[in-house]
Amino acid sequence: MEELARLAGITVRTLRFYRERKLIPPPRREGRIAWYDDHHLARLRTISALLERGHTLSGIAELAEAFDHGRDVGDLLGVGGAPTEETPVRLTPEELADHFAGEVTAENLAAAMDLGYLGTDGDELVHISRRLLDVSAALVREGIPLAEVLAAGHRVREHAESLADLFTALITRHATQNDLERLRPLAKSVVDAELSMALDRRLRERP
Repeated sequence: MEELARLAGITVRTLRFYRERKLIPPPRREGRIAWYDDHHLARLRTISALLERGHTLSGIAELAEAFDHGRDVGDLLGVGGAPTEETPVRLTPEELADHFAGEVTAENLAAAMDLGYLGTDGDELVHISRRLLDVSAALVREGIPLAEVLAAGHRVREHAESLADLFTALITRHATQNDLERLRPLAKSVVDAELSMALDRRLRERP
């Protein structure tokens, strides 16, 4: 414990306080010996970074709880493999906080994990898509609450699944399963064009 506190730049008393608040996971025990590792050190450095950015210990505790009980990255990427066109992004909790300043609550983190946007890998978070991460952060910077961005993402996911079913059935009905990947850009172009025209119509309808 003394060595871990020294490496993290905190006092043993502070380390014990963090343990009591469950901000760090318990050590691995062998008899009466408690072993800490690099994951504990990384968590302590994350706590220090979040405190420096103005987060409260209560907020960090909520984040830590959601972090420890989140979806593993294997669950996030394991079903069918990683996305073929999307690039996953590894983030520390403080890097995620920088993307969504003041909006990374335990509730929002849990919602992002349930949606399949986020998973955990050790002391890192993994976002399923660089594009979705950047767009979500841009919407929040424009003043849209992250909770509403995630709720909209859930609805978009439902519509996207329906569209994928439609085009998969259409293509496989008139071609082979092997043609699905080759014709995928055509399906995406139809959806992009229709969404663009729908947005134009909404803009014209505004008073």
